Amino acid sequence: MKQPVAQPLLRRLLGKPLPRADASAQRLPSVQALPILSSDALSSVAYATEAALGVLVLAGSQALGLSLPITAAIVVLIAIVVFSYRQTIEAYPQGGGSYVVARENLGTGPSLVAAAALLVDYTLTAAVSLMAGTQALSSLLPALLPYEVPLALLLLLAVGWANLRGLREAGQAFTVPTYAFVVMVALLAVFGLHNLVFAHGFTPDAPPVIRAVEPLGLFLLLRAFSSGCSAMTGIEAIANGVSVFREPAARRAQATLLVMGVMLAAMFLVVSGLAFLYGVAPDPERTVLAQIGMRVFGAGSPMFWALQITTLLILALAANTAFAGFPRLAAMLAHDRFLPRQMGWIGDRLVFQNGIAVLLVTTALIILVCRGDTSVAVNLYALGVFLAFTLSQAGMVVRWWRLRGAGWLGRLTMNALGALTTLVVLLVIVVGKFAEGAWIVVIAIPLLVWLLARIRGRYHRVYAAISLPADAQGTVRLPDRRDPVGNCSIVWIPSLSRPSLDALRYAAKVSDQVIGVWVRSEEDDPAMIRRDWQRLVGESPGIQLHILASPFSSLVDPFVAFVASEEQLHPDVTHTIVMPMAIPRYSFDSLLLNQRGINMHRALDASGNRVFTLVRYYLPA
Repeated sequence: MKQPVAQPLLRRLLGKPLPRADASAQRLPSVQALPILSSDALSSVAYATEAALGVLVLAGSQALGLSLPITAAIVVLIAIVVFSYRQTIEAYPQGGGSYVVARENLGTGPSLVAAAALLVDYTLTAAVSLMAGTQALSSLLPALLPYEVPLALLLLLAVGWANLRGLREAGQAFTVPTYAFVVMVALLAVFGLHNLVFAHGFTPDAPPVIRAVEPLGLFLLLRAFSSGCSAMTGIEAIANGVSVFREPAARRAQATLLVMGVMLAAMFLVVSGLAFLYGVAPDPERTVLAQIGMRVFGAGSPMFWALQITTLLILALAANTAFAGFPRLAAMLAHDRFLPRQMGWIGDRLVFQNGIAVLLVTTALIILVCRGDTSVAVNLYALGVFLAFTLSQAGMVVRWWRLRGAGWLGRLTMNALGALTTLVVLLVIVVGKFAEGAWIVVIAIPLLVWLLARIRGRYHRVYAAISLPADAQGTVRLPDRRDPVGNCSIVWIPSLSRPSLDALRYAAKVSDQVIGVWVRSEEDDPAMIRRDWQRLVGESPGIQLHILASPFSSLVDPFVAFVASEEQLHPDVTHTIVMPMAIPRYSFDSLLLNQRGINMHRALDASGNRVFTLVRYYLPA
């Protein structure tokens, strides 16, 4: 069978289609799921301490020691959020995180706010991580400084390609760098403490004398705390990605989240503690982590280079957390009709390829607009995630209050504490960073919520218009069936709707025989399909229904194969392919409509000379 020109190229780049039976095989053990879903959170220790010190230094060198109590407070907050999300995973083992929790407990409006915040945060996570990784590379090789934007885009393409190939390939690609970074931070702690306790003659450098430019007040401490909370970005990814894990998925996800929380807290304490013990202060030429590495391992030593290289890799690969979370959240929104249905389609490689493609484009745009400079985007970074944290934990408070099962009061107290704490941090971020760029996110999230609501409203109007009328029962009949059959219409049935009904009526008028073909997806119930078909057609002779199951995610190939088989079995019969086609009233509708009809037409046209009839149905305003 002849294929469209682009098909072989895509198969070479992304690999052969995987059967749906392999979906469970594409799920990952915890040891591979951890680096995929945690690289963002774990990589944040490379800049979280520096972010807090960058605010404290405004009050002079004497304020740098306050980074330790700030770090301790953030570690407590990490523990609260981690245990909160463990409860979320237990309550919602299908995944979804803040969006699902808010939808089930707070209502549609708050759930859309949580979803919009997470979509924005995932996109910024990918962009900031890739730009930071590129800047780390150009710091090692200054000759690459003019090429930071192209390098960031190349890294973006590499991460996107790995995810489009499927979860197993992504897990294999990202496992080693993530664990290598964890090992290097652990060695940094061991060597750093050994130098301080056992190394004779070793004296850490005294912290530099820095004059204060701002008074040390409560607001500055809150700003430093909120900046250090960048260590918490990415924690939600495991709750969103429960379906990535092998069964029992919920139990594995809970255990992995706990391990990630312990690793994140320990690494954050190591970096902040060594920064204090070694008298490290923010330096525009070297990161805080690099300064610690130079003083512990020695500048130019193999261990220092290993630390820098693993830092570069995990910063670049942290974007993968967004590529794991964004498409799955978009698929949930598409299932609820807040995004185009295409965002929920599973591609040939058993991934949400349209969600990955959208994230690729939006991340590339941010990199181009920011010109590869993380300082432009980093001020927008944490607002979305803390808004999602707050809504998620508030939703869990409502859930415990409503159910009041065993141990509900302790769980409610923990979630209430988490909601209050993250709300305070959120307000501090909005106030402290509003003029530095946070206003963009403050405006973008309501606009995105409005867009999601508008998409849902348009879907409702379209479905109301194309739903079968109440008097449709028994309305499809052949006028008088002739034998032998000389003319057969094969009608593609994407769903039993007004467009499909019009196509069946047309085929019954012009043909001796009508074959309706429904290629069902995993969500379709064959018994319900046959019951609805019986209501329309009854026992009308000459009108058949064939329900095809596809072993792959594509619904196009089984229909094309069925048409070819009918043509071979009945070469003396003229076959006409009748396809219902909903015609959009507005250009906006084109993004919402199912585009499989166009793909079906192209595939049939490319595989042979055939007669087509398109039965158009114009959508109302």
